[in-house]
Amino acid sequence: MGKQEYLEEVNVRILRVTEDLRVIQRELNCAAMEAPGDPELMEALSQLPAMESLIVLKSALDQMRHFLWFYMQVMTNESEAGETLRQTIRMKLSGETSIGTDARLVERLKYSGDTTLLRYLAQNKNRKPN
Repeated sequence: MGKQEYLEEVNVRILRVTEDLRVIQRELNCAAMEAPGDPELMEALSQLPAMESLIVLKSALDQMRHFLWFYMQVMTNESEAGETLRQTIRMKLSGETSIGTDARLVERLKYSGDTTLLRYLAQNKNRKPN
């Protein structure tokens, strides 16, 4: 499979997942609106299996959101550090093992980014989403 075909496949999957998420949101919204007037629906929605699937979905979406933030930073950053990160990612994907001195910079950026992200999450864990 060529790069262009691969990118087209990824784009189609992104569109499909985006539409699925919109449908899920609409259905959950309808259920939330109907639940106060329907005790059986309210009970069914608050049972453990339904809540577990929502927790799994929330976790996956949070992880994807963080990944997409990182991905956008790497792909849109025009600085030397951004280019170094892109080169390192390309090298890892192509299977090259010798990274050299660039690895130290990447590792420092990786750990400082992780630390910053953890601080942000810890400070804002009780903040309501938009």
